Amino acid sequence: MADVFSKQKRSEVMAAVRSKDNKATELKLILILREYGITGWRRQHRGLGKPDFVFPKYELAVFVDGCFWHGCRRHCRMPQGNRQYWENKILQNSRRDRATTRHLRRSGWRVLRLWEHSLKDTELVARKIRYELSAMEQLRKIGVQDHER
Repeated sequence: MADVFSKQKRSEVMAAVRSKDNKATELKLILILREYGITGWRRQHRGLGKPDFVFPKYELAVFVDGCFWHGCRRHCRMPQGNRQYWENKILQNSRRDRATTRHLRRSGWRVLRLWEHSLKDTELVARKIRYELSAMEQLRKIGVQDHER
């Protein structure tokens, strides 16, 4: 199907789009957290690379990466029109994700990145989050400081 906008107008429209949050995936993860009784999380924590959820007590940042926007190898289907633009956009997102993850880890945080499609397996998602929380709890118990990790 042909685009209803000219290339220049489409570029202006897309440039005006600003990320707020991914409501559908965040709401799905909230349901999983509640279903499995996982507590201690906060949403939209500022200053940490904008993770979708944080567990401040355990210094765990959780991101839910959308399959299209973050370039999931299984599910990202590149649009045929303006392909070079989209490939570059997704590559930049991917680089930013890696830089954010590195920054958080250097600051003593654990980072868990979940693909949007993984939210379908609620038990697996809950297990991954519990594993990370448990690992942080064990480190705290034995007194490992942030800079020693």
